[in-house]
Amino acid sequence: MEPILTLASLPSLRRFSVCLALLGACLSGPILRAEEARTLLAQQSEAVGEVVLGILSFVRWPDEPGELHLCVVGPTEFADDILQGMSQPSGRPVHAQRRALDDPRLATECHALYLGVLSDAENRQLFERLANHPVLSISEHDPSCSVGNMFCLNIGRPRVTFSINLDSVARSGVRVHPNVLKLARRKAAS
Repeated sequence: MEPILTLASLPSLRRFSVCLALLGACLSGPILRAEEARTLLAQQSEAVGEVVLGILSFVRWPDEPGELHLCVVGPTEFADDILQGMSQPSGRPVHAQRRALDDPRLATECHALYLGVLSDAENRQLFERLANHPVLSISEHDPSCSVGNMFCLNIGRPRVTFSINLDSVARSGVRVHPNVLKLARRKAAS
């Protein structure tokens, strides 16, 4: 019978080295996974920013603003790049800032809303306040693309796509270029 190699049978310096190697292997797994998660989140945030900027580039408001004001409302996961500020290919700046859900200026000072996690009741209340105001809405978390949201992001790896609620777009007061409508997965009127 062959002798079984155990940690106790190794010389002390070698035992210490093996323990360090095992400890390093155990600890590096979660560290690497956490780093991979941060990298993935950063990539997804960047992709979301590009899609949002693309959507904004193909929308027209009744009174075309010199600079767009994008308001971020609710808890978001992928709005980091958006909040850094952007410029459209035309050079028009897009200023982004967080606003509270109950901020009365959402309908008058925001050309577009980027919505995070909101309940159906919060969505309904928000869109009741936005009625008759030309405000574009882009939702980060609305898989059904309903309750007033116009554009709903589908955030995956590595692509970000979007759905569109044509009924909400028709009621919004903003015009969306037909090419963007072709790219979207359409949501029938509800």
